[in-house]
Amino acid sequence: MKTKSRITSIVNSHSLNSSIAGIPTFSLSQLDLDTDLEVILPANVRLGHVAERVVSELIKSSTNYTLLYENIQILEGKKTIGEIDFILQELHTHEITHVELAYKFYLYDPAHSSKPIQNWIGPNRNDSLQEKLDKLEKKQFPLLYHHCAESTFEDIDLADVSQALCLLVSLYIPYECKKSFNPDYQKGIKGCYLDFETFTTLEDSATFYYVPTKKEWGIDPSENEIWTELPGIQQQIKAFMLEKQAPLVWQKKGNTYTQFFIVWW
Repeated sequence: MKTKSRITSIVNSHSLNSSIAGIPTFSLSQLDLDTDLEVILPANVRLGHVAERVVSELIKSSTNYTLLYENIQILEGKKTIGEIDFILQELHTHEITHVELAYKFYLYDPAHSSKPIQNWIGPNRNDSLQEKLDKLEKKQFPLLYHHCAESTFEDIDLADVSQALCLLVSLYIPYECKKSFNPDYQKGIKGCYLDFETFTTLEDSATFYYVPTKKEWGIDPSENEIWTELPGIQQQIKAFMLEKQAPLVWQKKGNTYTQFFIVWW
């Protein structure tokens, strides 16, 4: 995985705004960054932890924010009841903000619900945008005001701390979908999704493919250098289908790059 490509992908990710999330939002564009960031990314960790490390280093390298706390576990006795992602301070206004970060990939399933916000689901249908927002509102943000947090943050007045969500998303819509989306969703759309049968009918000899690892999700496909013809990728995708796992696929045709999920459901 190319470190610079990984960092760029997170910096350029679309952040859903408060009109969608219903929560005040923090965008990475609020950080004043004037140097190329050098980060040693952790190995053998989840994609979410990679994103946390990159965002942490972005905040530290910015000229307008300082990072006061990060990844702070809140303990009740010996039991961990939750974790605070970031507490940062704007250097000019001295405003302190508790920021929760999420780096998510959602597919739009119009048959899932009559409410559009509930139709953004994880590639394997085991999570959703609505569930994430509910967890943040009911568990993550109230954690700062839990009585067990007071001793952890003795040097700041929690009553003066604002809260914001940095929800970085990559969104995918059904193949040949003609629906009009809220402009904030539209900005986050990276591609489509389709089933394996449809995928196999679209192939041609001039097309090449790559199945990125999950830690590569979000990187621009044009950054990739390893490509395989369809026969070499079909067996790999079939294995994902048998395991009920929806892989992300990058496609190269001439100088055109696209990305899509192939779903098993």
